[in-house]
Amino acid sequence: MTAFLIGLVMLLVGGMVYGKYCEKVFGPDDRPTPAITLEDGVDFVPMKKMKNALIELLNIAGTGPILGPIQGILFGPIAFILIPIGCVLGGAMHDYMSGMISLRNNGEQMPGIVKKYLGKGVYNVYNVFLCFLMILVGAVFIYTPGDLVVTQILHQESAISNPVVWIVYGAIFAYYLAATLFPIDKIIGKVYPIFGIILLLSAIGVGIGIFVKGYPLTPLSAENWMGSHPQGLPILPIFFVTVACGIVSGFHSTQATLIARSVTNEREGKFTFYDMMILEGLIAMIWSAAAMGVYNTPGLVAPEQVGSPDVIGIVANDLLGKVGGLIAILGVIVLPITSGDTALRSVRLMIGDALHIDQTKKRNRFTLSACIFVPVAAILIFAKSNAEGFNVLWRYFAWANQTIACFAFAMITVYLLSDKKNYIISLIPGMFYVFIISAYILNAQIGFRLPMSIAYVGGVLLAIVYAALVVRTGKKRLADGGKRLA
Repeated sequence: MTAFLIGLVMLLVGGMVYGKYCEKVFGPDDRPTPAITLEDGVDFVPMKKMKNALIELLNIAGTGPILGPIQGILFGPIAFILIPIGCVLGGAMHDYMSGMISLRNNGEQMPGIVKKYLGKGVYNVYNVFLCFLMILVGAVFIYTPGDLVVTQILHQESAISNPVVWIVYGAIFAYYLAATLFPIDKIIGKVYPIFGIILLLSAIGVGIGIFVKGYPLTPLSAENWMGSHPQGLPILPIFFVTVACGIVSGFHSTQATLIARSVTNEREGKFTFYDMMILEGLIAMIWSAAAMGVYNTPGLVAPEQVGSPDVIGIVANDLLGKVGGLIAILGVIVLPITSGDTALRSVRLMIGDALHIDQTKKRNRFTLSACIFVPVAAILIFAKSNAEGFNVLWRYFAWANQTIACFAFAMITVYLLSDKKNYIISLIPGMFYVFIISAYILNAQIGFRLPMSIAYVGGVLLAIVYAALVVRTGKKRLADGGKRLA
């Protein structure tokens, strides 16, 4: 319990202090925001601070900050220290800077910002890669909440032959289509306050239950501080890929730029972007502790359930009973649904912006949305019909998600360097995650299957090359001050 409490203090106090520093580095002012200057009633829609922050939280908090910690806590109590450090220094800074740079660039989405600061070549790779990732997010976030509804709420098997599964998937699919097609304040802005209340009740209930129930948490010691996974997996890089959304997630940058089109004052940015990521880190910490508690309680979790979504229902029902457990499970179901809808909305915006399609016209929005949802449906059918389909997709998604973050860190570094600001705050996390994704894909079964020692060396070399290229790009932009887009 001591490591958990120390981690909570690190997260909350560290987030308060470092968040103010990041805000000072960026320097928000009172200039008009894109929500005001480019208001179109569809995507550029002025909304209140609390609503923007709540939408941002629900957008970024998918199943990652729950399923990731449920698997990541298998490395031991060191997770309680690594999550807050990564969230404060990496994830929250990443989200804040992405959203604020978008504000300074007319609400441009991530591909457009990457093009401005990293060049057309990088933009072409990033744009295609990101669109596929976001479509995958949409499919995954129909699959996971749909299965939770079927198994935990309806108490049925989530088998491909069960028609209830496809009815539930279809209902979520229909909601995603509506949220993708209609103006942001008509669907998302209306239902998110309700979703937000469910989410907060869920997290608070589980958090309090950990202390009331007295869950046994493994103490941090000299024997386990380097990680102690039951399968012997190395903490570097596996842990940081597994617990992606509770620490750093490239997906978040796309959601911050989406909400940047609704923020009415730059000074609201810290609360909307940085503080909401700290809150997601808190959700990850709570579920990490809850998962460790049920793992350490004999008879609660079967061996085959360890690290699986089944742990969600076990935690909820054991801590909160049937009624409270139902609320907690609903809160978990809300998370992926409120990420999947805006992920697909972001794809529409990115494709529309890239192709210069006027999205104020309903016909254009419908056509784009239809094109997006066809591959989503195909991926969903594949994942459900193949025994290993979802696991394969999830592993690639986890790696790709962190890869997207490296692009964002590079863009942030170039922006800060070219504006003569402290770029080290984004360069170092970027180098670390290039090492993580490189070492992972070089060693993983879904990658090149090289020995871990070689993967580590390759990761270090690629991180150094990454830093050199990013700094060179920033210095070139600094030298040509007329092209700085700040």
